[in-house]
Amino acid sequence: MQHAIVAFLSAAATPTPTPSPSEVDPDIVTPGVVGFVVTAFIAIAVILLVWDMMRRIRRGRVRADIQEELDAEAQAARATEATEVDDERIDPADDETRGDDAGGPAPKR
Repeated sequence: MQHAIVAFLSAAATPTPTPSPSEVDPDIVTPGVVGFVVTAFIAIAVILLVWDMMRRIRRGRVRADIQEELDAEAQAARATEATEVDDERIDPADDETRGDDAGGPAPKR
């Protein structure tokens, strides 16, 4: 029984040759000049977009660096101003007179 099935399948699976296709027109299957122009246009557009994006990123980065420097300078100026104000409020003469009057060191604040 198996031999009959194998014989039937091998006979059914025998390929029959088909006529060879005719010559394909190369103008139909190749992109040609139009395809090259479109591809070149897309490549140039992508290059210009990347160039513009990098310029904008660089500009933003420089602006952020300048802003950080200005913020640091402003913070340093505020810290210096606060230190100068604190120094003005301390009067060492008051501490010395209190210490002498009390007969001991000046009290801590």
